[in-house]
Amino acid sequence: MGKGPLIISGTALLGEELALSPVDIIIEGGRITAIEDNPRAPGNWICPAFFNAHTHLGDTIAMDCGCGGDLAALVTPPDGLKHRLLAAAPRADLVAGMRGSIRGMMAGGTAGCADFREGGRDGVTALQEACRGLKFHTAIFGREGGEQIAGGLGISSTRDVPDVERAVTAARTAGKLIAFHAGERDAGDVDAALSFDPDLIIHATFATKRQLRFCAEQEIPIAVCPRSNWILGVTASSRHPPIRMMEELGCTVYLGTDNAMFVPPDMPGEMAFVSTVYKPDPTRLLRSAVAGSAMRGSPFFIREGALANLFCMAPGKTGLDFSRDPVASITKRASFATIGTRVFNSETQ
Repeated sequence: MGKGPLIISGTALLGEELALSPVDIIIEGGRITAIEDNPRAPGNWICPAFFNAHTHLGDTIAMDCGCGGDLAALVTPPDGLKHRLLAAAPRADLVAGMRGSIRGMMAGGTAGCADFREGGRDGVTALQEACRGLKFHTAIFGREGGEQIAGGLGISSTRDVPDVERAVTAARTAGKLIAFHAGERDAGDVDAALSFDPDLIIHATFATKRQLRFCAEQEIPIAVCPRSNWILGVTASSRHPPIRMMEELGCTVYLGTDNAMFVPPDMPGEMAFVSTVYKPDPTRLLRSAVAGSAMRGSPFFIREGALANLFCMAPGKTGLDFSRDPVASITKRASFATIGTRVFNSETQ
């Protein structure tokens, strides 16, 4: 007799609207085949899996090393501290570090990430090796030739990479996604990045209203990484990145954590920081922690026909069952302690 469907019951956050509804979710063959009303559903909260929209997982091998430096000294290619440490790291350590960070993300309800992968082809294959056997989705943005075997090209900044136009043209011809760091320390490199019609802008910490309006009109998503910006000293204000302005202008905003060197790839922690400092609308914030999954082609939002990437929270473990607003509570108070069943592509982890 074949294995029957998996049924997950509770109050679910459905669709991109993240609408709360008591339901049974039926999963067969890795997909959500039905969502049925169940007024007697248990007190679990069922949340779409998070997607970390910007990581540098290779930096795990340099965790909390040199956190007192500035942006240029720590992460600017080719001579930033992280690049020197990555070049000196044995491959086995690099793979083990990335795999450890991925396992940590999965434990916290994250089922995928978009990673800027240093080290050319070897760097890309190292991340692929780190993911082997795990139900984890990666959108890999390669560099230094790594983009030839990855799904995308990741560019540090138009200031840092010579012959950007040639690299972008080659990647476009090959059908790759294009992502730029831009606006991290000032707005000076944003227009140049936008001129290439990228699939993703990362940071936009100091992007102007005009630049953000262009992103909204052209439907260019922005991955913000607020904790990274604060730790690197490029901002000390809720005005940067201008998350509220992005919301008001209708930008598509994704949430990421950036370098594992100095920021843990912990999406609940990132949401809690953003909630405290930037005070965005909770539903929009939670959506930004999921929506980057569109880069993998199948967004993680819970709806019939979608691949099953979701997890259950047990509110009673930490008193969250007294919450008057589960969406707000998830963005401010979610922790590893509340996360129970995880279903990533219909496999319970």
